[in-house]
Amino acid sequence: MSEPLVLYDKRDGVALITLNRPAALNAVNLAMRDELWGLLLAVRDDPDVRVAVLRGAGKRAFCAGADVKEFGTAPSVIAARRARQERDLWGLMIALETPLIAQIHGWALGAGCEMSLLCDLRVAADDARLGLPEVTLGYIPSAGGTQTLPRAVAHGHASRMILSGEPVDAATALRMGLVHRVVPRAELEREVLALAERVAARPPDLTRALTRILWQGADLPLAEALAFEARQTRQWLTADRP
Repeated sequence: MSEPLVLYDKRDGVALITLNRPAALNAVNLAMRDELWGLLLAVRDDPDVRVAVLRGAGKRAFCAGADVKEFGTAPSVIAARRARQERDLWGLMIALETPLIAQIHGWALGAGCEMSLLCDLRVAADDARLGLPEVTLGYIPSAGGTQTLPRAVAHGHASRMILSGEPVDAATALRMGLVHRVVPRAELEREVLALAERVAARPPDLTRALTRILWQGADLPLAEALAFEARQTRQWLTADRP
């Protein structure tokens, strides 16, 4: 049997999800997408998982984006669109209340960069390069990049990255706010696991509530967002706990 395209491990409340196509720079094909979908559902439904880390196998890339070799291979545009709607991976990541940490090294391009933007925390190695090169290939970033990037960084930075298609290095990404921390490559895994363990040590209902408030309240007018925060806080304070 062939090796899984996405590896999964769980350690003391921390789920480790590893994109596993290193020879293809962990480019996302339909089979990998389906495996990732299933594992994220498992994370969502497993009460023992308190935080999940998304990372890439191999030395060269976190994820180089969608597998361009599959472009145009679907029976029809309608069939391709239906497959994406039935397994809305990006929507699942946004709705996931278990905190997600992106462990970024090497190339994080296209869907790879966009997946990291759907994570709650992003830690990058000093060799990381992040970008949305879709415009150079003649199409639109369609894994949410046109919407998530301007919400993560200043609009001018987002416009430059999306319209030029040029990647940024780790130091620039940190200055922009695209990643939260940059560490030496040799220390990346250790630093991410330490962060994950700190998050996992918090009460899980608290971190889930915070994740829900952050994502769902972000696009509400301030008065509505504050009311949403108040409702969520009341629910958390009054919830039955063991």
